[in-house]
This record gives sequence, structure tokens and C-alpha cells, in this order.
Amino acid sequence: MLKGFKDFLLRGNVVDLAVAVVIGAAFTAVVTAFTSAFLKPLIQLFSGGGEFAGSFVVNGVVFDYASFINALITFVITAAVIYFLVVLPLKYVEERRRRGEEEGPADPTDIELLTEIRDLLREQSGRSGDAGPDGRIPQQDR
Repeated sequence: MLKGFKDFLLRGNVVDLAVAVVIGAAFTAVVTAFTSAFLKPLIQLFSGGGEFAGSFVVNGVVFDYASFINALITFVITAAVIYFLVVLPLKYVEERRRRGEEEGPADPTDIELLTEIRDLLREQSGRSGDAGPDGRIPQQDR
């Protein structure tokens, strides 16, 4: 079970990339909510509190530096978690593979490859129902 999961993680695939983007977006939303709910109020509290805490006003225009600091902290937390929970472990596994301590992703067997080729040929020829009970297409129909 873990070998299959590890193979899934190490396979370069568009679906895997899409899943990573969705999970990354969801994680970023969680970190953003945390920093907005807890860190931004702290920044505003430390900058004096009140109506314009975490900002300053120039000619009636409000510059909200607390939001910038909040976004910066969100970026750093997200980058650190992705690095330490995704990049570093995958780098470690890849290093072990290079040293030969761990197997790479399982290659498909010859039977699986031949079955896949057969199915693709059937699909291309549009004769998926013409095969006999042994999976072969009769000689006269080829």
C-alpha cells in the first residue's frame, strides 16, 4: 500500500499536478485565514490599536501595511510547509533511489503492456467486438 502511494507521489503526471494545485490552494486558504484572524490583529495591536492601527494616512489615503505584512507571513508559512513536508522528503527518497537503497516505481509487466497495446489497436480499428474468446482477432478479419 505504501509502495503504491510512493509511486503515485513520484510519478510525473498532469493529474498529480492538478491534485497538487488544488491541495496547495486549499492549504493557502487555511494559512491566509489564520494570518488574517490572528496575526493581522496582533500587528494592529502592536502598532497602537485604534481605527488606523496597522496603517497610516497620507492626504486622506489609507496605506494598510498590516495587510502586506500579513500576506508576507502567509507566503513564508506556505513556502516553509511545502518545502519541509513535500520537497525535502521527496528529495530524500530520490537520493536513496540513486544510492540503490530503494526501488523505483514499479514498471508494468509485459502482459500489461501487451494488453494495453491490443486494446489500443482494437480501439483504433473500431473492431472491439471482433475478437475471439482468446482475445485474438481472427486472421481473415485483420
